[in-house]
Amino acid sequence: MDTLTKTWICLIGLTLATTALAGFDGRLAALAVLALAWLKARLILGRFLHLEAIPGWLSAFTVPLALWLALIGGLHALAL
Repeated sequence: MDTLTKTWICLIGLTLATTALAGFDGRLAALAVLALAWLKARLILGRFLHLEAIPGWLSAFTVPLALWLALIGGLHALAL
């Protein structure tokens, strides 16, 4: 099985996990959804767009994304 197929299967699994979290309320569920979103973005950027092969580019996209998701999670936690 090639890398893209494995990545696609992982994305399907992460999407199912995100869907399973839809029934839960609270901060922990929201943080889990944000973490799953970050993992999905990292897989897409790294494997589908092949940014893993170019030094520094994957981090250049995932670090700011992680900061934004952390900010969103923190603001959500403060709002509850």
